[in-house]
Amino acid sequence: MLILTRRLLVFALLALGLPLALTAQRTKAILVVTAGSGDYLFACGGTLANFIDEGFRVYVVQIGNDEKDSVDLGPAQTRLANVEEAEKAASMLGVTDMVNINDKSGELGVISTNEMRNHISIMVRHWKPEKIFLPDPYINYEPDWDQFFVARGAEETNYSNGGYSLPEATKAGLRGHGMRETYYYATYRPYRPGEGGHRAAKFMPVDITKNFNKKVAVIQALRNRNHRYAVHTKARLHMAGKPTTLLDEINESSTRKLIRAFVRELAETIGQKHGFQYGEEFNYHGRAFGAGGELAPWIMERAKPIQE
Repeated sequence: MLILTRRLLVFALLALGLPLALTAQRTKAILVVTAGSGDYLFACGGTLANFIDEGFRVYVVQIGNDEKDSVDLGPAQTRLANVEEAEKAASMLGVTDMVNINDKSGELGVISTNEMRNHISIMVRHWKPEKIFLPDPYINYEPDWDQFFVARGAEETNYSNGGYSLPEATKAGLRGHGMRETYYYATYRPYRPGEGGHRAAKFMPVDITKNFNKKVAVIQALRNRNHRYAVHTKARLHMAGKPTTLLDEINESSTRKLIRAFVRELAETIGQKHGFQYGEEFNYHGRAFGAGGELAPWIMERAKPIQE
């Protein structure tokens, strides 16, 4: 057996993605942070379904209230409809629990990053996940700024939750907790070559073929958002001089077909890059020295045997 000096032990924990003093309790749980109800489902719904099949519990923190995501409802009605459908979709996927912070979508830039981070940190301490999925703040040309603001707050959660922040939560019994694996995701489109993720992240494709139909069904449950998407898509195609007979009449059937076509094209495009029928992809940061969590050679070369 080997023993590490105190300084080398610190390096070892960091190399494995384990924050100091937070390594004792590990649960088979995943935290997903999302700006809106559909973002994480389009980006990683299939991957989460794979993990759920493996026995993981999935928890979701949604920051935005989706109050602007409709074409024929007022803000309050829109929010209520979208929140209800978001919870239904999460339940269909197999999500264990979901919290909606209900900040105003489209206006998350006025929310303090510290406030957003603290909301997420409380749930991290409560649910104690070992993996976190969050929007990628490093991608290029993201038109939805809510993605960036949520990503920044969520990323800070992972390295500021060691007990020095939120002393009131620690006092209340919610001790600090670190997550060893981070999955950065891009919403509604594939990654461009070499894009996204901080410099220590590695690009990771995931085969979602077995859960593709489940992903489609879950996203189709977001009826209000999908109706808005169908209306806007029809208008944009008309203005571009490329109308489609699929949307001659916008109803439940045509909207479901449109959503399935979009999800299929996205999953096929990603899958073709990696040799899958249907895929998702991430910038991954975590157990950098192998799936078994082996220590790096520069740590092991100075380890000393334990005197029995």
